[in-house]
Amino acid sequence: MDSSVRRFRFWSILTVISIYLLILVGGVVRATGSGMGCPDWPRCFGQWVPPTDVSKLPADYKQVYTAQRVAKNQKLARTLAGLGFKQVAGEIFAHPTQYIETDFNATKTWIEYINRLLGALIGIFVFVTAAVALPYWRRDRAIVWLAVGGWLLTGIQGWLGSLVVSTNLLPIMVTIHMGLALLIVAMLLYAANRAQRWVEPSSTQDRISDRSAPVTLVDSSGVSTLLWLALVATFIQIVLGTQVREQVDQVASAADYMNRSNWVSQLGSVFKVHRSMSVLVTLLNGYAVYRLWPTAGAGLRRLLSTSLGLLGLEIVAGIVLAYLALPAIMQPVHLTLATMLFGAQFLTLVTWQQEKTRTRQAQPQPAHA
Repeated sequence: MDSSVRRFRFWSILTVISIYLLILVGGVVRATGSGMGCPDWPRCFGQWVPPTDVSKLPADYKQVYTAQRVAKNQKLARTLAGLGFKQVAGEIFAHPTQYIETDFNATKTWIEYINRLLGALIGIFVFVTAAVALPYWRRDRAIVWLAVGGWLLTGIQGWLGSLVVSTNLLPIMVTIHMGLALLIVAMLLYAANRAQRWVEPSSTQDRISDRSAPVTLVDSSGVSTLLWLALVATFIQIVLGTQVREQVDQVASAADYMNRSNWVSQLGSVFKVHRSMSVLVTLLNGYAVYRLWPTAGAGLRRLLSTSLGLLGLEIVAGIVLAYLALPAIMQPVHLTLATMLFGAQFLTLVTWQQEKTRTRQAQPQPAHA
């Protein structure tokens, strides 16, 4: 394998793994109520290394950081209103937690701080990935655009992270933050997968001729649409999950974090839609496996098996959350499994398209008179 290919694939895959780790840590932040462990951004309580005791903060620290957050949100609201997003601008100050003053908690502060350190490290990883993608400019510019685009979006993701903090975890900000993370994952996965084509010619020929490449595929009619539907359904399910998480936070706060066994019964319609949506996601993935498995190559079968395995674990995690009083340890696991399922489904779609193209190219062409 070409050294530039090896280098790019290493960094792109490392970055994707790191993003999944960040999603897991972000889930821990939410599950432990540490989202506002640092009331400002990018520093934490005005320091690059946060304090470990409240005595190191001024007596009026809560009022100071609340005022800073509100001032930042006022500026954001004016900008959004000027761009025509008046409803979103209004929601920023209509949200009940907008003016809540956050008490210092050393444990929550350092959980959030570690989350930010990991985010900064991933920013470096994404930059290196973009840099090592540059040799592809003459061979496949799409790889370069995907890598550089991922880097730019990571910068936007960091900025959105600051808004998540300043708006005190406003649901729409959390949802956009999650959605953008999935987009970055998809871009880097596609770039890494696309780079695999740039191997030595002999290796390419071996891969085309081995048993991992099927001679025929199932009728492609509707298969691509099916895979896209499964992918979109999972994306919507993850978005709904972020909204359910917000409802859980509100119910928990109202109950003063007591009587955990009653929280699920107090969740609204979003939870019911989220629960019902899981049936659709399961059916779509199951039918996709049914359609593709008989003639899929080894690589595609591995992805299909991975998707089914992740889906099964995700269902188990959801059942545990719903019927065992939302154990905190399962909340980040549930989110991480969902995002991993999204990645596996996306790679399944990409691999299916590649196998379909390769099979068409391998078919004998009609002779011309």
